[in-house]
Amino acid sequence: MGLAQIKMPQLGESVTEGTVEKWLKSEGDFVKRDEPIVEVVTDKVNAEIPSPYEGKLVKISVTEGETVRVGAVIAQIETAGATAGAPPASTPAPAKEAAAPHPEVPATPAPRSAAPAPVAAKPAPPAGADGDNDRARLSPAVRKLAAEHGIDAAALRGSGMGGRVTRDDVLAALESDTAAPAAKPAAAAPAAPRPARVDGAREEVVKLGSMRKAIAEHMVRSLATSPHAWTLQEVDVTNLVRYRETEKEGFRGRHGVSLTYLPFVVQIVCDAIKQFPWLNSTWSDEGVVLKHYINMGIAVSIPDGLIVPVLKDADQLGFTELVRSLNDLVDRARNKQLKPDDVQGGTFTLNNTGATGSVASQPIINQPQAAILTTEAIVKRPVVIGDGIAVRHMMNMCLSFDHRIIDGMMAGQFLGTIKKGLEEWTAASIQL
Repeated sequence: MGLAQIKMPQLGESVTEGTVEKWLKSEGDFVKRDEPIVEVVTDKVNAEIPSPYEGKLVKISVTEGETVRVGAVIAQIETAGATAGAPPASTPAPAKEAAAPHPEVPATPAPRSAAPAPVAAKPAPPAGADGDNDRARLSPAVRKLAAEHGIDAAALRGSGMGGRVTRDDVLAALESDTAAPAAKPAAAAPAAPRPARVDGAREEVVKLGSMRKAIAEHMVRSLATSPHAWTLQEVDVTNLVRYRETEKEGFRGRHGVSLTYLPFVVQIVCDAIKQFPWLNSTWSDEGVVLKHYINMGIAVSIPDGLIVPVLKDADQLGFTELVRSLNDLVDRARNKQLKPDDVQGGTFTLNNTGATGSVASQPIINQPQAAILTTEAIVKRPVVIGDGIAVRHMMNMCLSFDHRIIDGMMAGQFLGTIKKGLEEWTAASIQL
């Protein structure tokens, strides 16, 4: 018999930690290989993680609601044979010692010059005391939350496994206002103000889910990482609208999938990226990393928030295969069936905000990418053509881009290329 470690996977190229949302198995349960064992939430995805091993789940190391670093041990499975890299049964490695960054995290991430200054660290306990101080063990996210609100997390009674203090414990202390005050941070990094008290008769505090918290942290980090610039162009998509209306039923009959506007846009955007490769890049201290492949992130709205599964090598797919792949990816995203690989390696992101009726939006870049494009609602309105006026199907495209990498001229030329591709689109343009 041997012990195999289940570790927090990296669910996205720039993701460094994840939150255990729900355990799908309990200690003592038998788990089959590739059977979903835990539901994990990050700012990019809410996914069920399959077990890479078969055997008995003997230990759950991370409780529900706890956030840990990528690579941290979250559970152990007793397998029939010894597993390479598994620790001896008598000395399982604690999660905090396995919390080194996953090797797939980029070696040169974008700088975070606007990140808050670190809070002075608590003095380390004397040798041998760690075993008696489990409650003081905090995940980075919990430690940060406590410091921001002036909470002495070590004084709290933890509800997590082994008495660990969780995010919910800190939030409960904030609401009850009974937490012991923590040492004041340095003057250069003042603690964030406490939330205002609410009138219970007229106001309500709605608990944030793990995904919404992760999205909020990622959005703030993105704006602090890169200087965002924004531009918009309008497009006449009348020819494309007429073609889709004529062909959508026949396409469904022939291929069994719906024909949306998304695959048309993806194909044209891929062509434009090949002409302007800087839009498909990443900033690093050593220089701009140009990606000579196109992994298209597709923003998908779900009840809990927004996730961005990735269509790998989108520019290499024929049109019908592109339609099938996009439908499959979106369906699995909405049904929480994405795999870790489905949300990794994106190089450019596309979002259809027009599905909500929006006609203009300013998206936030999906780090560490260089740009994100939104397609807005298609509306009929009068347009001047030559010396006359005609009713046309019009759509706005909005681009946010990293101004360290891309200037306004290049952004405008990139959008202009997409505009030309959509306006001059014909059935002959389809790359089957």
